[in-house]
Amino acid sequence: MITATLSANTQHLYPLIADLGLILMTAGVSVLIFKKLKQPLVLGYLVAGFLAGNHFDLFPTVSESDSINVWAEIGVIILLFSLGLEFSFKKLMKVGGASSITAVVQIVAMIFIGYICGIALGWSTMNSLFLGAILSMSSTTIILRAFEEQDVKGKKFVSIVFGALIIEDIVAILLMVLLSTIAVSQNFSGTDLLISAIKLVFFLILWFLGGIFIIPTLLKKTKDLLTDETLLIVALALCLGMVILATKAGFSPALGAFIMGSIIAETTYAEKIEHLIKPVKDLFGAVFFVSVGMLINPGTLVEYAVPVLIITIVTIFGKTFFTGLGALLSGQPLKQSVQAGMSLAQIGEFSFIIATLGMTLGVTSEFLYPIVVAVSAVTTFTTPFMIKSSEKAYIKLEAILPTKLKLAIENYSYNSQSIKVTSNWQQFVKNNITQILLNSVIIIAIILFSEFYLSPMVADNKFGNVISGLITLVLVMPFCYAIGFRPFNEKMIESLSKEKKYSAPIFITRLFRISIVIMFLVFLLNIFFSPLVSLLALFAVFVLVSIFRKRIVNQYLRLESHFLSNFNDREIQSNKDAEMQNIKLDFYDGHLTNFTISNHLDLVGKTLEELKFREKIGVNVVQIKRGDVVIYIPSKDQRIFPGDEISIVGTDEQVIEFTQFLKEHETEASEEYNNLVLQKYTLYNPDFIDKSIRDSNLRELTKGLVICIDRPDCRILNPESDVVLRKNDELWIAGESKLLNKYFEL
Repeated sequence: MITATLSANTQHLYPLIADLGLILMTAGVSVLIFKKLKQPLVLGYLVAGFLAGNHFDLFPTVSESDSINVWAEIGVIILLFSLGLEFSFKKLMKVGGASSITAVVQIVAMIFIGYICGIALGWSTMNSLFLGAILSMSSTTIILRAFEEQDVKGKKFVSIVFGALIIEDIVAILLMVLLSTIAVSQNFSGTDLLISAIKLVFFLILWFLGGIFIIPTLLKKTKDLLTDETLLIVALALCLGMVILATKAGFSPALGAFIMGSIIAETTYAEKIEHLIKPVKDLFGAVFFVSVGMLINPGTLVEYAVPVLIITIVTIFGKTFFTGLGALLSGQPLKQSVQAGMSLAQIGEFSFIIATLGMTLGVTSEFLYPIVVAVSAVTTFTTPFMIKSSEKAYIKLEAILPTKLKLAIENYSYNSQSIKVTSNWQQFVKNNITQILLNSVIIIAIILFSEFYLSPMVADNKFGNVISGLITLVLVMPFCYAIGFRPFNEKMIESLSKEKKYSAPIFITRLFRISIVIMFLVFLLNIFFSPLVSLLALFAVFVLVSIFRKRIVNQYLRLESHFLSNFNDREIQSNKDAEMQNIKLDFYDGHLTNFTISNHLDLVGKTLEELKFREKIGVNVVQIKRGDVVIYIPSKDQRIFPGDEISIVGTDEQVIEFTQFLKEHETEASEEYNNLVLQKYTLYNPDFIDKSIRDSNLRELTKGLVICIDRPDCRILNPESDVVLRKNDELWIAGESKLLNKYFEL
C-alpha cells in the first residue's frame, strides 16, 4: 500500500521536477553564453524558453506548461514585491506628479494609436479597442530585470519609469473594468468606471494606513525572534497575505505584492528583507522570463508577419515618443525624458491579461492573442538595447535640435522643478484635504467591518444591533474628532485669521468638517438603529463626547503618534546612522528632532555662526535638507533659508527651548523672502563657463547664492568663490524668483 502510494506520488511529481530541471539547465547554459557575449541576461532566458518550449522540436520540451505558468505568476509576485521594497510610498509621493503625467499621456496616446492601427488593418471595433489598451501597458518585470543587469537604478530617469509603471498598473485595472462593461453592454458606463476608481483609491489608502500602523510594530515587537530564516518566511507570508486580500477585493495579485513591498520599505528591516528575498526573486524571475520565451511561436510570426511587424514598430516608436513627450510635459529634462521613453517601449504582463480578457468575453478574434505574444517577445528582445542606447540617442537628438527649442525645453524643465515656499493657505487646504480623506477612509472601513462581520457574529443576541452599534461608535469616535475638531496647526490658523480674506473660508471649512462628522454618525446610527432611536442616540453621542472629550482626543493622538513613528522610522534611523558616523553625543538623553524653517522667521538668510544655536541653547544642527540636497554636519558658514528642514540633537529641555526660540523670532513674512526659491539651472551661457564663481559675478547679477553644483562625477555643496564653473554644470541657486527668472531668460 505504502509502495503504491509512493509510486503514485513519484509519477505525479516527476513531470513537475523534470520540467523545472529542464528549464533551469537550459537557462543556465543560455545565460552563461549571453554573459560571455556581454548581452542582457533577459535575452538568454527568452532563448532558453524558446528552446524548452513546444515550438522547438530539436530539444527536450516541457510536458506540463500549466505548472510552469503558476511558477511564472509567483515570479511576477516576487518581482513586484521586490520592486515595492525599493520604491516606498514616500518615493511614490515625490515622483507622483511627474510619473502620473508621463503615464497618462502615454496611455491615452497609445490607446488612440492602437485603435487607429487596428482599424487600418481591417480589424473590428472591439479588436481595435482591445489592441489600443494592450499597447498602452508596459512590462514592469522586463524593465526591472533590464535595469538590474545594466546597473542604472541610481540614475534620475529610473524613478520616473518606476512611478509610471505603477500608474499604468493602476490604470490597467480601470481599463479592464471599462473594457468589460463595453464588451458586455456595448455601451460606455461612466458610473461603473467611477465606482471602480473610488474603490481602488479606498483600498489603497486603507491598506497603506493599516499596513504602516501594524507591520512595523509587528516586526519591532518580534525583533528578538527574527533570524534570517524567520524574517524571510514572515516577509513572504506578508507578501502573499496582501496578494490574497488584493485578489479578494478584485485587484491584481501583482498590485497587492507591490503594496506590501512599499509598506515594508518604510520599516528598518527593508534592506535586510531585500537582501534575503533576492535569491528567491532571481529563481522565480528566471522561471517567469523562460515562460515568456516558451510562448514564442515561429509559425505565428510567419503567418501574421505583417501585423506583427506593423504593431511592433508602432509600439516601439509610439511608446518612445509619447512617453518622452509626457515626461517633458511633466517638467523633466530632455535627457531623462528620452531615457524614460526608450525604457518603456514594450508590452508585457498586463497586455497578456487584457488580451485574455477579450478572449474570455468572446469579443476579440483568436488571432489577437498570438500577435500580442509575438509583439511582446520582439519588444522584450529590443528593450535592453533601447535602454542601453538611450543616452547615445539623447546626444544625437540634442545635436540636431534647434538651439531655441533646447533653451525653451530647459527653461520649462527648470521652472517646473523649482522649489518654492508654500504659503500658509496652501498648506491649510492641503492639511484639511489629507485629514478628511484619510480619517474618512478609516471610518467607512470600520462601519463596513461592523456591518458585514461584527453584526452577523452577534445576530442571535436580542441586543445584537445595539452591541455592534455601540462598539462601532466607540471605534469611530477618535477619527470623527480628527475630522471635525483636530487643530493640526493652531499657529497657522491664527496667522491666517488675521487676514480678513481668509476668515470666511476658514469658518466655512470648519462647518464643512463638522457636517461630515454628523453625516457619518447619522449614516452609522441608521444602519444599526431605527430612525427614532437614531435621533436619541445622536443626542446621547454628543453628550458622551462632551463628557469624554479629553479621553477621545488622547486616544486619537496616541494612534496618530504611533502611525507617524512607524511611517518615519526608517528615515529617522537612516539620519541617525549618518549623523552618528560624524558626531558623538556628549549627553545621555540627547535625541534627534526635525524643524522646518518658515518664511516668517527673521533668522532666514543668516549663517549658523551668526545664529549661535549651540552657544545660546546647546543644540547641534546635524543636518539641513534643502530640496533634494541633504547637507550632513553643515559648516558654520551655512545659511538658513525658508523651506529648509533642519535636524537638531539636544535634550528634551533643549528641544523645548529651541521651539520657543523659533516662536520668539516669528515675524511677518518680509517681501524679500516671499518669492524666495531654490532653483536649478544648467550652465550653458559662455559668459560664465571656465570662470570662477567670483569672477562670473553670478551673485551680483542675480542677487542669489550658489548653494550646490551637480556634476556627473561629483556634487559640490556650498562651493567656494574660487570654484571654476564648467559647461553643463547644474547650479542650485537660492534667490528672489523674479530676478532669477528674468536674468536666466536672457
